[in-house]
Amino acid sequence: MKTNSSNSLLTVSTGPLKISELPPNPVGTDDNSIHLSLVIPTYKERDNIKNVVSILSQLLDESIAGNYELIVVDDDSPDRTWEIAQSLTTEYPQLRVMRRQQERGLSSAVIRGWQAATGSVLGVIDGDLQHPPEVLIQLLHNIEQGADLAVASRHVEGGGVSSWSIVRRFLSRGAQLLGLLILPGVLGRVSDPMSGYFMVRRSAIAGTTLNPVGYKILLEVIGRGKVDQVAEVGYVFCERKEGESKVTWKQYIDYIHHLVRLRLSTGKVGRLSRKVNFPVGRFVRFGFVGFSGVFVDLTVFHLLRTVIHLGLTRSTILSAGVAIVNNFLWNDVWTFSDISQRQRALHQRFKRFLKFSAVCLAGVILQALIINFLYNVLEINQYLAKLIAIAVATIWNFWVNLKLSWRVTDVK
Repeated sequence: MKTNSSNSLLTVSTGPLKISELPPNPVGTDDNSIHLSLVIPTYKERDNIKNVVSILSQLLDESIAGNYELIVVDDDSPDRTWEIAQSLTTEYPQLRVMRRQQERGLSSAVIRGWQAATGSVLGVIDGDLQHPPEVLIQLLHNIEQGADLAVASRHVEGGGVSSWSIVRRFLSRGAQLLGLLILPGVLGRVSDPMSGYFMVRRSAIAGTTLNPVGYKILLEVIGRGKVDQVAEVGYVFCERKEGESKVTWKQYIDYIHHLVRLRLSTGKVGRLSRKVNFPVGRFVRFGFVGFSGVFVDLTVFHLLRTVIHLGLTRSTILSAGVAIVNNFLWNDVWTFSDISQRQRALHQRFKRFLKFSAVCLAGVILQALIINFLYNVLEINQYLAKLIAIAVATIWNFWVNLKLSWRVTDVK
């Protein structure tokens, strides 16, 4: 039996969100490996955590005593949930606790927990008792029967929601339908792709870099993992008894964002990207952002020229500056979100903005030189000249930011 010999906090991994293979047991030693590693991501769950740990421990002690671990991953809750969990480790030796101070987000919390896990089966359950713990045994049974992935579903026999409003039911089903349209090969494999309650064999996702957005990590596991056999177990989603709900509109936006990203990375675009060893999907996103910047740039340029009557060069520089801010914000939350989500501190974002701005400043100078040459020397229409200059500067900005700005941030 493996126990937690110390109540010290787990070290938070850095770098790519990749799960490692389990190291082989040394020859001649007993196999004391953990079978199930169950991650409990938390944020402001002080009122729930002790009850959660107690119920899960009792349930798993009866089923696989000494062959599991519970890993609480807390995103530095202001109510100090992590501290309460840490105080329980002497009473529950199979409990381990991680406090994340530099990163945020449920999906990345789960993966960081899995990175510290030692089990051959990896699982996740909410820390608010909205997921009925007794379903764990059924999920584990399906894994032991050969499934690579066992999902607790609200949409199969025995499943349901307790007291959701009509609006919430509509949004949930609408999100599922949208996912089937965008990514049928992934969402078509399970009845409840937005479930946050499941188990997966480590071997199915080991060595794969996961890149989740928001809360729906199951999409990432199915879309990027080597998942063959899938099993589903019905469960009734319960309303929380303590704490506050964390369901927001942002979750639905993140969900759509995640679907589009998976579509780009796992479809034809993704295959092309891997074939030519070029980040096609990222370039497409960068291009969309740049396209939005064109409208911002041209609109401001037009106002400066026709309303304020500024000169050509100053109008070019100022309009491009506004577009830089627009482009940075969208690139940070979309194009390079896999990096920026792991470094959300204000000073880290400001540092990225400075790098991005420095690269784009060179692009602005390049724009000014090109537009003056095309307009004053070749006498090309000023708006056409502006578009050509933007196109050249966009190529410059992508390549240099790809090799410098966010790439440097990623390795630090």
